[in-house]
Amino acid sequence: MSNLKATIRESNTTGSNNKLRSQGLIPAILYGGENPNQKISIEKKAIRDIISSDNFLSKVLDLEIEGKKEKVLPREVAYHVVSEEPIHIDFMRVVAGKKIILEIPVKFINHPESPGLKRGGVLNIVRRAVELKCPAENIPGDIIIDLKGTDIGTSLKISSVKLPENVAPTITDRDFVIATVAAPTIIKEPEKPAEETVEGAEGEVPADGTDASAKDGETAKKDEKGKEAAAGDKKTDDKKPAEKKTPEKK
Repeated sequence: MSNLKATIRESNTTGSNNKLRSQGLIPAILYGGENPNQKISIEKKAIRDIISSDNFLSKVLDLEIEGKKEKVLPREVAYHVVSEEPIHIDFMRVVAGKKIILEIPVKFINHPESPGLKRGGVLNIVRRAVELKCPAENIPGDIIIDLKGTDIGTSLKISSVKLPENVAPTITDRDFVIATVAAPTIIKEPEKPAEETVEGAEGEVPADGTDASAKDGETAKKDEKGKEAAAGDKKTDDKKPAEKKTPEKK
């Protein structure tokens, strides 16, 4: 059980509370039981480690005020909207014999001893905390779920949890599920259609983006022009007059 020291604060104005925060203190209030509400402050560094734990709001603390100790339970924490630092805490006095309702965090143990998880199964957590009705002097720190021997398809219900004496869930009309060991989910990608890779196949566009049929047409035109030019040269040669032979002198 953790011990905290607190000091009494007289003022409750915004200015005085901000001054306390600048000095590394957190304004708080203590209420419940037969004693009147009491305005207090605690050191931020003294509570920094336990305030971030999952079971802070269900953990009984020994709070010392001016030499007098009381068992208290943190009930609510206010945080700064920007810095997310705690700026106010409500503590409730723990009165023996009275029952209170708390959300107790769930803790899973023996993961390596689960056959289902070993075979690739997944732990599907349905509830990370369970609301219980507990005697103030007998508040469990965690709800322990043992995964030993659990296989794929196993449902872990509240009935399989061993709770302390006089501790019971607030949901009483059904045996609700806390977690399951589920089969792994495998998503297969759709197969891609086979691409035609035969060179020169009909409809295939060359890498330079030019249509192959267009290139063939250009080549045909060039060949045709070449033939026409050759034919023209031949006609020109046919029209040339025959050379006259000079008679030999005797």
